[in-house]
Amino acid sequence: MGNGNISFTFYLTVFKEQNQFRYFSFMISLLVYLSIIFFNATVLLAVFKEKSLHKPMYFLICCLCINALYGTAGFFPRLLIDFLSDTHKISRQACFTQISVIYTYAVSEYTILTLMAFDRHVAICHPLRYHSIMTPKVTSVCIACAFLYVIFYLSLAIYFLVSIPLCGNEIERLYCSNWSVVRLSCVNTMINNILGYCVTITTVFAPASFIIFTYVRILIICQKMSSEYRGKALQTCAPHIVTFVNYSVASFCDVALSRYDLGKYQVVALVFSVEFLVIPPILNPLMYGLSLPDIRKKILCFFHFSK
Repeated sequence: MGNGNISFTFYLTVFKEQNQFRYFSFMISLLVYLSIIFFNATVLLAVFKEKSLHKPMYFLICCLCINALYGTAGFFPRLLIDFLSDTHKISRQACFTQISVIYTYAVSEYTILTLMAFDRHVAICHPLRYHSIMTPKVTSVCIACAFLYVIFYLSLAIYFLVSIPLCGNEIERLYCSNWSVVRLSCVNTMINNILGYCVTITTVFAPASFIIFTYVRILIICQKMSSEYRGKALQTCAPHIVTFVNYSVASFCDVALSRYDLGKYQVVALVFSVEFLVIPPILNPLMYGLSLPDIRKKILCFFHFSK
């Protein structure tokens, strides 16, 4: 352990510089969080209440919405408390819990997007075999395996994180993150770094490569279709492509900026560091709710706007 100590409390230092904007930031954050809850809950309600939407594609959309609600629940309530607090401290247990929730959300987003890409690939490239391949049982097993895969890697990362001795307790972020805690270590963190790269490769780059491969295959198949069928196929894929690109950019910004001290560009770094927790949870339900006719019609019925 060396001279390291086990810190029982961490301090989120970035809030010290935001005191003059604390109430404004609180109101904006609260509005964003309530919007996320409303948009995702609306899509979930539309799918669960409409039996015609009980299909693999829509169940995976529900998983995306549930994951958004789960991930933002690990970020926004704590953020709102910190905006109104004068101490900005967080216990060791609460910090590691927040890391677990946020990183489970982050990795699960990619696994769900991978399953959605596979679903679209089967539907478009093998339409006659779709119902025999994407059965409810197969879909359930795939979702369960995806989440077990996430939990395994996260448990491994948290185990190594908890075991390292720390020589500081100040975190320069809006929330607890794995790398911000590792940087406080008194000892060499090579094992944590290697594990971090392995987790990134297996949970980000591997799924992203598979998603890109499936869409290359889909585009090749679409070239052989009639213009009408091609339009319908691409319409069902468009929300997923936008979601994948948006989340990939947000994740890249968080990973890239978290390891550097940007000095006077600290505000920019803070904005990009929370983008993956704000933009996808808002954009995804809007994309699927507005782009897919079946969901859009059901949502309009809720608000009595349909004919």
